[in-house]
Amino acid sequence: MMRRPRTLLGMVLMGLAFVTVPLLIAIGNAMVKLGQLASESEVVLDHSATATLENQRLANLLERMERTARQYLVVSAVNHLTLYDADQADLEKSLAALRALPSDDEVRNQLARLSTISKDVHRMLRGGANDSAIVERFGMLRDAIRAVENGMRTTTNARLETLQENASSAQQELAWLSAALIPGTVVLIALFLLVVGRPMRQIDRAIRELGEGDFGRPITVSGPHDIETLGRQLEWLRHRLKESTDEKNKFLRHMSHELKTPLANIREGTELLLDGSVGQLDIRQQEVTNILRDNGVKLQKLIENLLTFSAWQTHTAALELSEFELKPMVFSVLSQHRLALSNKKIKLKLAIAAITVHADEGKLRLVVENLLSNAIKFTPSGGSIQIGAGMQDSELVIEVGDSGPGVHPDDGDRIFEAFYQGRRPQGGPVGGTGIGLSVVAECVQAHGGSVELVRDGRPGAHFRVRLPLRRAADKRLRAVANA
Repeated sequence: MMRRPRTLLGMVLMGLAFVTVPLLIAIGNAMVKLGQLASESEVVLDHSATATLENQRLANLLERMERTARQYLVVSAVNHLTLYDADQADLEKSLAALRALPSDDEVRNQLARLSTISKDVHRMLRGGANDSAIVERFGMLRDAIRAVENGMRTTTNARLETLQENASSAQQELAWLSAALIPGTVVLIALFLLVVGRPMRQIDRAIRELGEGDFGRPITVSGPHDIETLGRQLEWLRHRLKESTDEKNKFLRHMSHELKTPLANIREGTELLLDGSVGQLDIRQQEVTNILRDNGVKLQKLIENLLTFSAWQTHTAALELSEFELKPMVFSVLSQHRLALSNKKIKLKLAIAAITVHADEGKLRLVVENLLSNAIKFTPSGGSIQIGAGMQDSELVIEVGDSGPGVHPDDGDRIFEAFYQGRRPQGGPVGGTGIGLSVVAECVQAHGGSVELVRDGRPGAHFRVRLPLRRAADKRLRAVANA
């Protein structure tokens, strides 16, 4: 059984081997086939050239030998026999060269016949045979040479046809091999990417969940040893982040609850002073007491934001959906801030539609409270705050704007981060925690909506909340249908 690579590099090299080895084998096979065809072609061409040359030499030798024999028959000079003997020797060399070439039995018989007849002519010249018998023998030699030439041509043509068939067969074999290798290579690459991509996707998902603060899913990464080691380190990091987050939220809950009790006593005492339960207050004392009550309310809102933020961070806050009137809810929030608005002489510009919404009333109230508190904090005395709410394309749109200094250009992308406080100076004696807008973002996102900072050239900060209400409308329609 093949062992799994221990490293990602080993897996990559193994995948590369699986992909390239079949291609290398195919290329090697193609090179061998092409080499064989080239070698066979070279041999056939060489044999064809040799056969043509030797056949031409045979024809020339036969012509010269016949001329020498006829001269000898006329003058009977000994030197003509010497010339004939030399041509006879050259004839035997050409016949030997032709015998060395591939040929069929008919050609070999004709070559043997040529040698026999040429030797008979030699004997007949020395024996004084008559002219007609010698001339007849030369006619037989010419016929044999033509037969050899035709036979060699036939053999060459047959070998060329065989070579062509081999080339076609090799071409077809290479085509089939390519047709099999290309899909096979694609499949191997796809399998390799799947095998390598799976641990990469697991790591990507794990890092994304850690970045989003979701520490509930255990991290398991399968793959080479070094990738699994990285997965175990990510799991260790998840445990550490989870412990740190749990401790932080535990601290926030503990501190918030610890602060609530003395704050409640402070607010109760302030209310007793304002009610005159311990005696009537003069105007200066009432102003101071109002300041105490106003800031007590602010502290209470800060603590509630801390608790809400802690609940969202631990994913324990669930939506409690209900239908309620939007306008009374907004005015209820405004009434809680009437003292702060009055003290800073802030003018309100309201455009609240009388509509019924289906949402978590507590969370939506918290959104409006935090946006309004943020606007009051940054609006200067004598300034103005604009609040608008209504339906727009099946969405609930809530807009809150102020006439304060606005959001610094470098803070626009971070103002919804928890505990981030912008660069603009904050008003009021009680500083913020930097989680008001992050709580707004959490509550809005829980409803499937969005919150954004609108930059449209108007002074101050302008926030827009969008909440989809289509599902609520569908619910009401179903309720009517079932009634």
